[in-house]
Amino acid sequence: MYQVIARKYRPQSFDDVLSQEHIKTTLRNAIAQNRIAHGYIFSGQRGTGKTTTARIIARCLNCEKGPTDKPCDVCASCLEIKAGGSPDVIEIDAASNRGINEMRELRENVRYQPARDRYKVFIIDEAHQITSEAFNALLKTIEEPPSWAVFILCTTESHKIPATIASRCQHFSFRSVDFNDLIERMREICIEEGIEADDESLSVIAQAGEGSVRDSLSALDQAIACCGNKLEAAAVRALLGAFSIDAMARVTTALANQDGGATLALVDELERNGGSPQHFSRELSRYLRNLLVTKISGGDSRLVTASPSERAEMARIAASFSEEDLTRYLQLALDLFRDLQFSLQPRFHLEIGLLKMVQAGKLSSIEEALASLGPAPVITKAISKPAPPPPASVPAVAPPLPKAPPVISATDDWRARLHTAMLEKGLKFSADAIAQSEVALVNNELQITVSKQFQLDLGREEVLTTLKHLGLPALRFKVVFGDVKSAAAPAPDTKKQAPAPKEDEVTERALAHPEVQRFRELFGGEVRTVRNLKEPWNE
Repeated sequence: MYQVIARKYRPQSFDDVLSQEHIKTTLRNAIAQNRIAHGYIFSGQRGTGKTTTARIIARCLNCEKGPTDKPCDVCASCLEIKAGGSPDVIEIDAASNRGINEMRELRENVRYQPARDRYKVFIIDEAHQITSEAFNALLKTIEEPPSWAVFILCTTESHKIPATIASRCQHFSFRSVDFNDLIERMREICIEEGIEADDESLSVIAQAGEGSVRDSLSALDQAIACCGNKLEAAAVRALLGAFSIDAMARVTTALANQDGGATLALVDELERNGGSPQHFSRELSRYLRNLLVTKISGGDSRLVTASPSERAEMARIAASFSEEDLTRYLQLALDLFRDLQFSLQPRFHLEIGLLKMVQAGKLSSIEEALASLGPAPVITKAISKPAPPPPASVPAVAPPLPKAPPVISATDDWRARLHTAMLEKGLKFSADAIAQSEVALVNNELQITVSKQFQLDLGREEVLTTLKHLGLPALRFKVVFGDVKSAAAPAPDTKKQAPAPKEDEVTERALAHPEVQRFRELFGGEVRTVRNLKEPWNE
């Protein structure tokens, strides 16, 4: 029966494991010094050797010549573990055995000594899928297991392992395999299998694997089944759904020429050929990222996963763009890939995304925009010079004399002055109150005695407004409400005649009072009669 390449060429020793030097060195030293921990956590990307390394540790611990970091591969224990039939190496798939009952069975199994070997090794794959209750059931066993028990938890999501479990284990993080190491490993396998493959074909397969050895070997197995004993890059790309650098270069050519029609034609061709817009946008993001890295770090940078010929071509294309342009294109491509994951019209999203890139290429920097305006005009500030003196024949106009301040005299008729000023300011009710008041200037202070019935019509604000109108804002005054002797009304001003009072002056004055107006606003109603409280009431 045929065995796939990923299983046929599975590492059987630490030397066969690609990369992961930091892990292999630590485990080898621990085995050599007999410092074997009772619990390990192997985390990292899929296909990087976590479960394979766990099986190698089981063989190292249970080999007849061990514990040793180089198992013999000929003893019964090594052969059984290699074949997956050892009774003392138990592999558990936590994706399907994740409940508390399965962990209770495991806890009971730990109590019994190994049937033949030194250690009972429990390899729990996809350990992050174990439930919280199941982890709690396993907690005490992992903390204080028997001397013959070793737990190895393999996971791609180490953050889901409870801290109580992680603190009782040694944690090893597996890294993604280097691009060049993957190509070398696949070249060795092709030689073993009698397959002819060039660098470009292997590069396409390694790019599809994205740092995973198992994914890359599975893609290699698929390519051999498709192409036979000779791998061709074009056929491998078509098989894996990859796009050549020439196809991606059509996009950058359209961006360089700011040709939106070319991008629409590219989308139409992709649609007619049954291509996936999501896959195309992902490959476009990767391609633009490689162009940006090439622009920044150079064509020989190990950060770009591509064959030497592809790197040279990307260096040529990247020279046509600035770092700012490539950064904008990459950001737009990533946004497009995100939107396409939930789009009901992927073709429309892809078209508008590519057109946005074309429009982004028309943008210019602020420095270029300012430079296009030309040199800034020089603004000179005019220095004012003193005006020349007027000719002797023209007499200079003398400045106006300051206005003389108003004269304050105790002999003035202050009641008449205030009455006239209040009428000029429109303070009719205050003028009526002054007409029935006593006003005298005593020691430069204006003393105003007002009858109590006018206390709502004359206040400090009205008097102060009147004095400002007369040009005497600083004149001190005092308003007193009390009994006032009968006094003749002030003589009317010859310049401005006061308007004759109306018949219903008392009613009008009462209705115009602010307090009365506020009362009517709050309670409404109708005012039918207004009378003077000092006068007798007649029905």
